[in-house]
Amino acid sequence: MKQLILCVGFLLSALLSPAQAAEKPTAADAAQAKKAPAMWVQVVTNMGNFTIELNPERAPITVAQFLKYVDQGFYAGTVFHRAIPNFIIQGGGYDSDYKLKGNPSKVVNESGNGLTNTRAAVGLARPPEPHDGDVQFYVNIADNAALDPNQTRWGYAVFGKVVQGMEVVDAISSVPTGAKGPFKENAPLKPVIIEKIERVSNPSP
Repeated sequence: MKQLILCVGFLLSALLSPAQAAEKPTAADAAQAKKAPAMWVQVVTNMGNFTIELNPERAPITVAQFLKYVDQGFYAGTVFHRAIPNFIIQGGGYDSDYKLKGNPSKVVNESGNGLTNTRAAVGLARPPEPHDGDVQFYVNIADNAALDPNQTRWGYAVFGKVVQGMEVVDAISSVPTGAKGPFKENAPLKPVIIEKIERVSNPSP
């Protein structure tokens, strides 16, 4: 199934708030994330690199899932398939032919963890179902409070922030876009390729 749009229209209502209804991260998940030798990853693209600082204390399940696929090399050869100035860039799930890569596992929605969708915040993308996020992630270009949860709807879980290279993220958000593959709009016409994502011991100077 196509994993589609990070937009206000796809923010779901729920009978309970995320804080009431979401499953709590388990102690094992939290321990696994906190054992990671590095809490930063570098995203290497054909337009330059940027560094993400992860937050395993606030988003232990999401960080553990993300690092699992980083360590597997899953992200190599995927693309940023959505680029919207003053909103977000999104990628990590489609290859350069704009076809979904693999069949990654789903992760519990950790929105409501106190981290918000401000500029440079990194979150887990998902389709309308709140717990169907997997490997796709996005970077906020602007403050996007509409992506945060409230008492009547699920939000999009933030699990880190860009601490270096935000100028690269801004440049990606401004590339020419249009219809490509399964997307009718906002897809970079020239692929923005994620060459790899790798752990780093600290942000490069």
